[in-house]
Amino acid sequence: MLEEFIHLRKSKPVILAAGVIWAIIALAYHGSTERHLVTSVLRHNLLEYAELMLFLLVAMTYINAMDERRVFDALRSWLVRKGFGYRTLFWVSGALAFLISPVADNLTTALLMCAVVMAVGVDSPRFVAIGATNIVVAANAGGAFSPFGDITTLMVW
Repeated sequence: MLEEFIHLRKSKPVILAAGVIWAIIALAYHGSTERHLVTSVLRHNLLEYAELMLFLLVAMTYINAMDERRVFDALRSWLVRKGFGYRTLFWVSGALAFLISPVADNLTTALLMCAVVMAVGVDSPRFVAIGATNIVVAANAGGAFSPFGDITTLMVW
């Protein structure tokens, strides 16, 4: 909310705060005999972030390669030729996200299906926003195969 007035992205203070927190932890354990514990936790967290970054890099490269080969344009023209409206596409994309998410990762499913929705709803930003929300909820609910989904879906609601 404050981002609009001060023109500062939210990521910058978060990165600064994370650095300050790690600096405080390093100072607190500087003279301690448990420095190996801090090193272990730092390596673990760094590894998790690196894994996520590499996963997103590969997933976005895959999506961009498909976009470069006009896969989404072909899918869009096929869906338009079939005469599907936005309402039908909303339900179809949600159902597909629900069914794909147990096989693929929730994040991969959301990236793939949102790329499809963005290609189909290029002229309707409102449909893209609602469709993307539908896909995120469906992907999270599909991974658990329950009406409530997993904890992420409950947090969204």
